[in-house]
Amino acid sequence: MIVSETERLRIRAWKEADRDLFFEINNDAEVMAFFPHRRNREETDALFDRVGQGIAETGLGFFAVALKKDDRPIGFCGLAYTDLEPHLPKGTVEIGWRLAAPFWGKGYITEAASDLLRYGFDEKGLREIVSFAVPDNTRSTAVMARLGMHRDPARDFNHPRIPADKPQLVRHVLYAITRAEWQAQRAKDVA
Repeated sequence: MIVSETERLRIRAWKEADRDLFFEINNDAEVMAFFPHRRNREETDALFDRVGQGIAETGLGFFAVALKKDDRPIGFCGLAYTDLEPHLPKGTVEIGWRLAAPFWGKGYITEAASDLLRYGFDEKGLREIVSFAVPDNTRSTAVMARLGMHRDPARDFNHPRIPADKPQLVRHVLYAITRAEWQAQRAKDVA
């Protein structure tokens, strides 16, 4: 299943052949610097299976991002329902991503995430999409800003699933964009 294609990328369902890349990004110290731990192969394989099942059930999830020219996977980007009540109410959809380090700095995530905002608002009829990260994760918060998302300090929160031995990862900043804001940006870009 191909969700979408951009100028350089294919956003698609995961293939069995993508397991090694999925493990690589979830076990890489640099990629996982703002997460509580790196995942071993068993944990990554279990997550890979859950991600694929979630996409099949809802049409939302963390999709593989592959280079269009050869379908080589380079990371993931997607829209998914959060499970962080009471911080984020049930039904809240987040946009998130991870990219293999060799592909950083080329605009791939901004390209994929921009297209997934379109998918979320135009095709899935979402009213709002949020994203959140540790404040020091400036690479991710910069992408959020490039997407036209705005910081909402009143909705910042302490992530409930961060272990006590990682206090520097507890606080998360939240960025959001509504369908109306996204449509206004699109109209401005076209004009």
